[in-house]
Amino acid sequence: MKTILHVDLNNFYASVECMYDPSIRGLPVAVCGDIELRHGIVLAKNYIAKAAGVKTGYTIADAKRACPGLVCVPPHMDRYMRYSAMAKGIYSEYTDKVESFGIDECWLDLGTEADGVAAANEIRRRIKRELGVTASVGVSYNKIFAKMGSDYKKPDATTEITADNYKALLWRLPVSDMMFVGRATESRLRLYGIDTIGDLAKCDPSLLARLLGKNGLMLYRFANGMDDSEVSAITEGPPLKSIGNSTTAPRDLLTEDDVRVTYMVLCESVAARLRKHALKCGTVSIDVRDSELFVFTRQKRLLSPVCTAEELFSAAMELHRTNRRPGMRIRSLGVRASSLCPLIGMQLTFYDDEAKQRREALSAAEDSINSRFGPRSVVHGITMADRDLSSFTPSDDRVVAPDRFEAYI
Repeated sequence: MKTILHVDLNNFYASVECMYDPSIRGLPVAVCGDIELRHGIVLAKNYIAKAAGVKTGYTIADAKRACPGLVCVPPHMDRYMRYSAMAKGIYSEYTDKVESFGIDECWLDLGTEADGVAAANEIRRRIKRELGVTASVGVSYNKIFAKMGSDYKKPDATTEITADNYKALLWRLPVSDMMFVGRATESRLRLYGIDTIGDLAKCDPSLLARLLGKNGLMLYRFANGMDDSEVSAITEGPPLKSIGNSTTAPRDLLTEDDVRVTYMVLCESVAARLRKHALKCGTVSIDVRDSELFVFTRQKRLLSPVCTAEELFSAAMELHRTNRRPGMRIRSLGVRASSLCPLIGMQLTFYDDEAKQRREALSAAEDSINSRFGPRSVVHGITMADRDLSSFTPSDDRVVAPDRFEAYI
């Protein structure tokens, strides 16, 4: 039987901030977005702040009402990426099968002969000694139970979930504690009297299939310890399914010129990352949220795959003009490229004319210049029209907060 660990770095963002600023250790700390850029919400908090009633997603004002002494610090993704990489360096000394689950969590497959609890305790001690933060580790024979083990007791704890004890440990927990059970799924399950993980495990699979489709059967299997998914090797990663970027504007977007500037900046970054991964996309989608938090998503299938900002921009603007409501005050925009295919080795189609090929060659030249002289050394003229909006500068595509800037998998 496999020995799988799930390591979760406790209060990761806040813990790293306390390492960089020892003066805030022992105080309630929250990592918050920038109020001026309208990201004034709590992204993460430490246990002291949590005990005072601060919750992730609170506005800074609400968080300070719950905890008047709250220390608010801005996020520093470069620091978190550095600590995440150092943690993975420790894990890689135990196995080459290390799979990330977010910036602060990883699964490790130690094989069939390892003493999982001993390894988990040693890893926790090393993380505390070498990184100065703490971790909770779940030990089990599958990935789902290992993850639930790391959540079972925090901070700085090891929990082993076995084939003999999982019913006693997990089945009494609320169904919301089951991995992949969100609020909507929880509400639907509770309507049918499925309140605990044990209720889920003992439920008729056909009922779950009717309620939740294939996800219902998946949850039934997970609740009963039936998970045979593999831990990826540290050098592997799942194939990209889409690449996207979004931003919340520093002010409401009121005119089409505002929208055009923002879409072009987003399309430049998405197109550059498509080319970085040697991909084209066959589908473009947009996400639009207004000042009243109304959201709509639309997508368009393209006649032929593309990888240039101009082509992404054209599709995004067509979708936007078709679906935007009159007088809409737009708060945030997103662009996503999907239906991905290789950039090299594609058969040309009727639509791949000479102008299209010239645009792709020009985009490759822009990539070369930006790589040599820094991001956005070469940009489209439209993005210079509004310095306030065009100041959005994409960063490393691994960063996922406070705005979404991600490779969707």
